[in-house]
Amino acid sequence: MSLDIPLSTGSKAAEIDAHIIDVLRHRVGKDERAAKPHDWFTATVLTLRDAVIDRWMESTRKTYDQGGKRVYYLSLEFLIGRLLRDALSNMGLTREMEKALAAHGFDLSQLEDLEPDAALGNGGLGRLAACFMESLASLDIPAYGYGIRYKNGMFRQRIDDGWQVELPETWLSHGNPWEFDRRESAYRIGFGGEVIDRGDGVEWKPAERVEASAYDMPVVGWRGKRVNTLRLWTARALDPIRLDAFNAGDHVGALVEDARADALVRVLYPADSTPSGQELRLRQEYFFTSASIQDIVRRHAQYHGDVRTLPDKAAIQLNDTHPAVAVAEIMRILVDDHGLEFNEAWEVTRKTVAYTNHTLLPEALETWPLPLFERLLPRHMQIIYAINSRVLREARKAGMDDAQIAAISLIDEHGERRVRMANLAFCGAHSVNGVAALHTDLMKSTVFSDLHALYPEKINNKTNGVTPRRWLQQCNPGLVGVLKDAIGDAFLDDAEKLADLNALADDAALGERIAEVKRANKVALAAHIKQIAGVRLDPDALFDVQIKRIHEYKRQLLNLVETVALYDQIRSHPERDWVPRVKIFGGKAAPSYHNAKLIIKLANDIARRVNSDPSVGGLLKVVFVPNYNVSLAERIIPAADLSEQISTAGMEASGTGNMKFALNGALTIGTLDGANIEIKDRVGDENIVIFGLTADEVLEQRAAGYNPRAVIEGSRELQQAINAISSGVFSPDDPNRYTALMGGLYDSDWFMVAADFDAYHAAQRSVDARWENQKAWRASALRNIANVGWFSSDRTIGEYARDIWGV
Repeated sequence: MSLDIPLSTGSKAAEIDAHIIDVLRHRVGKDERAAKPHDWFTATVLTLRDAVIDRWMESTRKTYDQGGKRVYYLSLEFLIGRLLRDALSNMGLTREMEKALAAHGFDLSQLEDLEPDAALGNGGLGRLAACFMESLASLDIPAYGYGIRYKNGMFRQRIDDGWQVELPETWLSHGNPWEFDRRESAYRIGFGGEVIDRGDGVEWKPAERVEASAYDMPVVGWRGKRVNTLRLWTARALDPIRLDAFNAGDHVGALVEDARADALVRVLYPADSTPSGQELRLRQEYFFTSASIQDIVRRHAQYHGDVRTLPDKAAIQLNDTHPAVAVAEIMRILVDDHGLEFNEAWEVTRKTVAYTNHTLLPEALETWPLPLFERLLPRHMQIIYAINSRVLREARKAGMDDAQIAAISLIDEHGERRVRMANLAFCGAHSVNGVAALHTDLMKSTVFSDLHALYPEKINNKTNGVTPRRWLQQCNPGLVGVLKDAIGDAFLDDAEKLADLNALADDAALGERIAEVKRANKVALAAHIKQIAGVRLDPDALFDVQIKRIHEYKRQLLNLVETVALYDQIRSHPERDWVPRVKIFGGKAAPSYHNAKLIIKLANDIARRVNSDPSVGGLLKVVFVPNYNVSLAERIIPAADLSEQISTAGMEASGTGNMKFALNGALTIGTLDGANIEIKDRVGDENIVIFGLTADEVLEQRAAGYNPRAVIEGSRELQQAINAISSGVFSPDDPNRYTALMGGLYDSDWFMVAADFDAYHAAQRSVDARWENQKAWRASALRNIANVGWFSSDRTIGEYARDIWGV
């Protein structure tokens, strides 16, 4: 049954109702009187999916009929969140579905909450990939996303006595109604073995093979204009059980090949602190990259014939270094399987591939021990050596010295020899882009300075964006209603039309209506936090939010130390008119990242002490929200008043949380880092709170011999806060728990917590002063909403399409 027939709202709702009942009976197998909420959820998804499939097939046929170029987006993460509300909204069927379900006593939002967050990502990298996939469909650009179908994700975070506990995600335990098993799209992936000389070429004979099999999910664009495909790979052993071993009594050993294959798709970012963990990560990256490249080349050969025309029909975008082995894999397939000469294959590869860099942190620019890489991928190691020889000869011909050549080399010769995946991606791509203006400039002057000198035309900037459908329309419908009343609904199709609000920024009545929506969102969030964390929050307090991956460069520690200083001041000066403030933290720490996990414990220890202290009189509350994910972000962001974007300058590539908060009317407090700089330029200096060292000043301080001990001893508030934490005030059960963490601030403070503390503390007090003038605060919030439409992922994808992909 199609749902595309144009009918009146009432008729459409009746049609959907009939379809749901039919699905409930014939595909879920339940009578409507016996069906449970999860049955109704499944029937709702399958009903909507039937409508989506029609558009999906239309989109695919149109691409083939037009012979158009496709974008292939390779990413180890796709943090897509829940899909029901997103697909309903983009298909324009939300109201009709609400009416159909209401007739059976169900509220759509109740069923939406039954959908698990897809455990396919962790942080900004994966969420950006999800926003990009939605924008590709919304802009009617044919695209495939390629990744891994993780069974257990990274982990589900539980907080036990303030400590992070990692548990497996079980999002697939009851199946995934959005996915389709494409068993015909299956590829053999090899590991190990040897390379045999065949006279007219070579043959790689892997010692081990697994099968990559595809599952497809639809990605619906705005107004259902196009439906693209997210293709995720699962792994299967070629022989899932060795019957001889099983029958001989080795019942566990007989399943070892199945277990090895299953390990490839179990967990996102398995801990790499052990050699076996490193090997699993490399296996994962090659597994999904090889399957994706084989699929792309197979599709091209099937429909277009000559692989030499691959760049005309395919644009492959590498989302960070995880799929960088694609450069060597394309070369292997073109040379070994299709018989191209090396030089010709190299030109095809470079014209097809583009690479996005997301970090300047050395530990995130992946490198692999050469023996590990050569043992697992011997043919690829040969190809990388051949590429390296070509690149280094170019560098020598260009007059580069030994130090520059060493920096450019795909093999790091310092200490243990390692394969540099970022250098491989850079050399094998025709475009290398940063994700914010500052980040791109720093790429040219720091980590890729010598490669930039050799290939000066490659690096370009594409500032990140977020999809306004999920991060405004769907998560904040109350605000959308107010904005439509004020400026019409053109901004629904073009987020930059929000700029029309600038003419109304001083309209007190509009500011009050937006503030009413904000308060309602805060009431809803407070109720949710009371339910999951047991903390009561005052919705009239300033909601100060820092939700993101826990990492020292993101400086949750700076926020927590300043929270302790504020707590001390409130107790010491009860006569002052303090602004009531709620500090909300959320995020996951990598399982092997000791300091990040300790910061989570500190946040919870501070919360326990502050929230139970009657002397602060409710003026300060602290809460750490467990298991931060997309669905929690959709609740928290619309309720935030202040957005914490306080990374050490020069270390955050872009950020996208900063854009989401501003789009929902929160003011940013932050450093001149990542996209904060461009947000400041668009919203105006008076509508953002900037503090701290710039990226250049951070480098200057380090070069000059930064002395954090002197800084701490020169700041009374900072010293008192650090001493309170290190002496056990917040950890009476273990007074030495934070001694080393605080000692690190005295001894090294690489992330400049002490250097920026006084400026941050002063900036927070300026926030208090702003808050007390609610009329001015509302005007600033409105100007943030009005001027961040440019940070739509539609704009970003439009730039990729024009400047990089040629689609």
